[in-house]
Amino acid sequence: MADPKGFLNHEREIAKTRPVEERVKDWNEVYQPGSLLPIISKQASRCMDCGIPFCHNGCPLGNLIPEWNDYAYREDWTEASERLHATNNFPEFTGRLCPAPCEAACVLGINQPPVTIKNVEVSIIDKAWDNGDVTPQPPERLSGKTVAVIGSGPAGLAAAQQLTRAGHTVAVYERADRIGGLLRYGIPEFKMEKRHINRRIEQMRAEGTKFRTEVEIGRDLDAKKLRKRYDAVVIAAGATTSRDLPVPGRELNGIHFAMEYLPLANKVQEGDLTVAPISAEGKHVVVIGGGDTGADCVGTAHRQGAASVTQLEIMGKPGDERNANQPWPTFPMLYKVTSAHEEGGERIYSVSTTHFEGDEDGNVQWLHLTEVEFKDGRPEPKPGTERKIPAQLVTLAMGFTGTDRENGLVEQFGLELDERGNIARDAEFATNVPGVYVAGDAGRGQSLIVWAIAEGRSAAKGVDRFLTGVSALPAPIKPTDRALAV
Repeated sequence: MADPKGFLNHEREIAKTRPVEERVKDWNEVYQPGSLLPIISKQASRCMDCGIPFCHNGCPLGNLIPEWNDYAYREDWTEASERLHATNNFPEFTGRLCPAPCEAACVLGINQPPVTIKNVEVSIIDKAWDNGDVTPQPPERLSGKTVAVIGSGPAGLAAAQQLTRAGHTVAVYERADRIGGLLRYGIPEFKMEKRHINRRIEQMRAEGTKFRTEVEIGRDLDAKKLRKRYDAVVIAAGATTSRDLPVPGRELNGIHFAMEYLPLANKVQEGDLTVAPISAEGKHVVVIGGGDTGADCVGTAHRQGAASVTQLEIMGKPGDERNANQPWPTFPMLYKVTSAHEEGGERIYSVSTTHFEGDEDGNVQWLHLTEVEFKDGRPEPKPGTERKIPAQLVTLAMGFTGTDRENGLVEQFGLELDERGNIARDAEFATNVPGVYVAGDAGRGQSLIVWAIAEGRSAAKGVDRFLTGVSALPAPIKPTDRALAV
């Protein structure tokens, strides 16, 4: 145990962010460089090393949190990194992007602010990179088997790294021009600088993983031909079909899916574009959707110089504390102020868009909305609450409905879908097509980055067993596992 009195002697303290007026002028990560290390030992000491650490249950990866908290408290960064990597291929991704269900399940969180698990995690991995503790781990011998991984998001990368280290020859296919999936083009630079992806890719290349960009399976390469080339295939293509908003005026110019808007801003940061073709500069921006993707749109609009930013959410405003129907250790729905919200803008809850209004040139100018109340689980408009707000750029960030069906991948493979439109799989993550497996959002549906990595690791075990008959790879979850919830 780190410090038996740590949780009594030290209050929760999180990473400091840079001043708003400074950070909205650039695209660097919002946190103050170096602000964590001076405080992280004390924060790690707050871990109680519980007899039953429920943080393990909150995290689908089964991270050994009390163990690496202890090492971080003692500033033994090498051992802390080893324990961290034992369950997580990419802790620098999760330490920056995960909403930390582990903290919601922290036993200390029953009656005190929980341990800053996420901050400890990112401190360990950043220190590991600085110290040279993160090195390639190529296999001792090759199996002679080949695997294709479709998609280079966190699930695909995790599966690829596990299978490469098991001795198989792995090629990752990505339809975009760079590796990373949503990590690359869906996550803004101010949340995670892309240098973190780039150095992991170099590590994986050194281990033997091959990467094929700008190849979309189903369009550029027939799925059946791919299956013949490889001994096994892992589909980790994500749930990339955006949920639409079919209301009058949807066809107006200036209304875009979030995943049409965000990648262009990232391409500017990559140096591919000088100015984003879809920009918020000087415009009244409305973001429809109150989740993390919506917050990403808000922060991006701030940096592009929007005249105003308004975020709409159909659900009511969450509370600041757990509701009785969301008891510990489940993940509670709480009012969350992200770094993007700190930077300005208005958030409006319990409203629904009725229609859009444009100018004579077909450009959106106004968004009409109404307040709603839920009856029998369905939102009903409240009479007399209709109004309109200025909207010259609208981004739809209402989630995703499933994997892409238009590129031909599902049909060409002959894959079966489940009742929710996801690719069906058995207990080994195998589809109905022999040798074809599915991991991540393509099989689970829209989820969190920790679930994606856990799925990639678990699917890798199924593939390894299929290819060799046995497998020593870990499988932290089953396809049917779900988050701690009520």
